Amino acid sequence: MKVTKAQAQANRTHVVETASTLFRERGYDGIGVADLMAAAGFTVGGFYKQFGSKTDLMAEASSCGLAQILAASDGEDLSVFLGKYLSREHRDARATGCTLAALAGDAARQPETVKAAFADGIESILAAMNKASGIADTHQARAQQIALLAQALGAIVLSRACPDSAPLADEILDACRQRILPPEINS
Repeated sequence: MKVTKAQAQANRTHVVETASTLFRERGYDGIGVADLMAAAGFTVGGFYKQFGSKTDLMAEASSCGLAQILAASDGEDLSVFLGKYLSREHRDARATGCTLAALAGDAARQPETVKAAFADGIESILAAMNKASGIADTHQARAQQIALLAQALGAIVLSRACPDSAPLADEILDACRQRILPPEINS
């Protein structure tokens, strides 16, 4: 039975979303094409009909994950979003959490297409942060948003590097929340 163009596109979208989740959970090298396609409910042969290479899928899945963080924060006050971002719940949700926190280290060792997906995603996140802050888009405001993103991202990465039950894991998140967030959000 022939698959319609609409169904083929839906299948591709499903594979990309599945890959986005699995890459965040296991890293780019933590899952092979065969296991990824099985998790999406397809055969490995279907992969090569949809993607030129695993790298192509990695770039597309990264863009998908980065778009998800933007969608989650759309219209949300920056302080409220950062409060959720710097939470234990987010830290523990590797598969559905921030693509930057899960894969930035891996992306640094990947081909340019994957790095370009991250650069585009970071630019989009910075633009959204600036819009949410209500500050005029200046060089100084951009520098502030970059520093804020780096601190929040670093807090998640450092906290995840500790054992889940370690007091240090929570201390890292608490310290960064106190430095970044206004007192009324931080309580």
